Amino acid sequence: MGKNTDNALDEEGYLVDPAEWTEAIAESLASREGLTLTRAHWDVLHFMRRYLEEHQVAPDTRHVIRFLALELKESAQAKDTLFRLFPYGYVKQACKIAGMRRPRAWSTG
Repeated sequence: MGKNTDNALDEEGYLVDPAEWTEAIAESLASREGLTLTRAHWDVLHFMRRYLEEHQVAPDTRHVIRFLALELKESAQAKDTLFRLFPYGYVKQACKIAGMRRPRAWSTG
């Protein structure tokens, strides 16, 4: 990854500064979570990054599920797809790998 990412992470493994996120950091964080990123993962991660840039907050789960529903053209499968991609939860894995700060007010779902 070029630089020591450990210094840029909080005690729970989330990036301290989301602006430092790179795809290489995402790969490293995914590896720590036991995930190999596929195109479907990258689609979700890039949506989350765009949302963060546009709104200055991390998207909550419903925004990502809505994005997936549009991508899959099947809204009934969107939630299952999200949790298949990130089996230990949206906050624990998707937000972490996308370089978001840990959302304090959300469940760890």
